[in-house]
Amino acid sequence: MTRAATGSREIILDILLEVLERERFVHDILRQALEKYQYLEKSDRAFITRTAEGTVENLLAIDQVIDQCAKVKVVKQKPVIRTILRMSVYQLLWMDRVPDRAVCSEAVKLAKGRRFGDLSGFVNGVLRNVARRREEFDFSDWSLRYSVPEWILDMWRQQYTDETVERMLQAFLADSPVTVRCNLSLAAMEQIVESLEKQGVRVSVSPLSPQVLCLEKYDYLDRLEAFRRGWICVQDPSSALVAAAAEPAFGDQVLDVCGAPGGKSLHMADKLRGTGMVTVRDLTEEKIRLVQENIDRTGAGNIQTEVWDALEFDERWEEKADIVIADLPCSGLGVIGKKPDIKYRASREKIDALISLQQQILSVVSRYVKPGGTLVYSTCTINCKENEEQRKWFLEGFPFLPENIEGRLGEAVKEDTLKDGYVQLLPGRYPCDGFFIAVFRKIKGSKK
Repeated sequence: MTRAATGSREIILDILLEVLERERFVHDILRQALEKYQYLEKSDRAFITRTAEGTVENLLAIDQVIDQCAKVKVVKQKPVIRTILRMSVYQLLWMDRVPDRAVCSEAVKLAKGRRFGDLSGFVNGVLRNVARRREEFDFSDWSLRYSVPEWILDMWRQQYTDETVERMLQAFLADSPVTVRCNLSLAAMEQIVESLEKQGVRVSVSPLSPQVLCLEKYDYLDRLEAFRRGWICVQDPSSALVAAAAEPAFGDQVLDVCGAPGGKSLHMADKLRGTGMVTVRDLTEEKIRLVQENIDRTGAGNIQTEVWDALEFDERWEEKADIVIADLPCSGLGVIGKKPDIKYRASREKIDALISLQQQILSVVSRYVKPGGTLVYSTCTINCKENEEQRKWFLEGFPFLPENIEGRLGEAVKEDTLKDGYVQLLPGRYPCDGFFIAVFRKIKGSKK
């Protein structure tokens, strides 16, 4: 292999050490690495992306293979060695175009380069054993085939049919294009598409929203004219349906209580066509900085930011908001396709804590809604306890009624629950992340 190939694997090793040993998120570390090494050939960057993401996506199956082929179990190996083995096993079993001998020799070079020359023979032996026994490995169990912890599978199987669950699992592992929402107050759709295609981007319209485009065959997003001008914002089609579900009217005062990085807020501002005001809040200066960067890029004038803890009641906003957007902290199990590390870090205990936090925030922010105003509760997860059961809890304890949202989400979303004011979008059924939206209308005359 060339020195460039070895360099790519060095980068992958560093990425995976951050992700698997220091619990950083792969999408964040990968983005930082690609920005740092943007001078690399596009094929090298594609190899880095696929290997890093693929190793994380298939981690449970990879570790099972290593444990079957190594005398020392994964959990007892040195972090650098197990990371080299993990990324190399992924290449052996999931990347047909990479020759076995190249994978083994480059892994040995990595071990020696990281001063583990005494373990290079162990690395070589394990990988050759994997290559030799590749037909023996059994991934028929869903937990291994889709690399999802058993407890998550058990939870989903209690809530959905096996067919639905497997379609979700398949969707999480499938390649999907980057999706962007168009700011139509800044440029017409035809102008945006023309600009993208002129730069060689393959463009198609999302089946879920005519305002969302699927982009393929481009290099760096920030090199696209449409992005630099603020005409497009990265956003999943499911998230883009929040503003459609809220159905804002010109002049509305909108409060987004957990708004970073600002996609939903900017969409609301775009739909208001310069009228009203959208106030975006989040807990830290860092999160609000991300929102402000997106605001500055789009040049939106009817949106402002504040650092604010959503658990702290702000009497200035009591019954002042026409619309409150409460996209609250959740387990994130709906975005496993984009953030595969989430499935390994979630737990029942963490979800229980999140459910309590969601209820505490809803108890506070519901007081900001005007009588007759709208509250939109959303999460990017697939879990009845965080979604449908939270909706039921809220309706039982607060002066709100479900708002019929039939027709608001377009022709593609067809669910009986829309008339009751909510929808659970599932990957495999819809081309999007797993996402939950519930819309409530505050009862007029209520003082609670």
